[in-house]
Amino acid sequence: MNLLLWVVLPYVAVTILVAGTVWRYRYDKFGWTTRSSELYEKRLLRIASPLFHYGLIFVILGHVLGLLIPESWTHAVGVSESMYHWGSLIGGALAGFAALAGLGMLVYRRRTTGPVFSATTRNDKLMYVLLGGSILLGVGVTVIVNGIQGPYDYRQTVAPWFRGVLTLRPDADLMAGVPLLYKFHVLFGLALVILFPFTRLVHAFAVPVRYLFRPYVVYRSRDGKGQGTREPARGWEPITRR
Repeated sequence: MNLLLWVVLPYVAVTILVAGTVWRYRYDKFGWTTRSSELYEKRLLRIASPLFHYGLIFVILGHVLGLLIPESWTHAVGVSESMYHWGSLIGGALAGFAALAGLGMLVYRRRTTGPVFSATTRNDKLMYVLLGGSILLGVGVTVIVNGIQGPYDYRQTVAPWFRGVLTLRPDADLMAGVPLLYKFHVLFGLALVILFPFTRLVHAFAVPVRYLFRPYVVYRSRDGKGQGTREPARGWEPITRR
């Protein structure tokens, strides 16, 4: 069972993620969207969406720091185990609670706003269960295992296992003695990876990076007035009627 869960399943999840994303891009390009419901309700969305997204960004950054950076590296730059533990505990708890609160508000909004609820599919409901369960388990791991019961040094077990998966040398024995909350958190995360390409979550792969480097938007009046006194830059000459 350890071999199946901690060696086979991660590669199955990654394979489905890659293949599903390619399939979605080729055959469902117009469905690659969040299916925004902002037109139906804005007041709650204005609070819930930033709270969830910014909380999730910091959650992801915390996972990158904790799983990808070896313990020896943080020690080398003068970060003690105690300092790392408290930073991880406080920062992880705040980010997790923010993401969880934002998600809870989004689910409440979706359930209580008629048009938004009508547009909710079974796929969306499964996504919310897995996403909410993963974040809730992450908060439980941080607060209970690392805080109340801990500290538990996952950088000696979970982190080396994860890096082993990335380098094609997974060691299932590293996960044998890991607390159950950690195991469920990882399994929920893998289930979310499998479902990712087939839900609205796929919009995360469509970050509008080109938007940052696009030219300025130029507004021109119909009568040609109000264009300023400076000479226009090359390539931005005003269009005149002939």
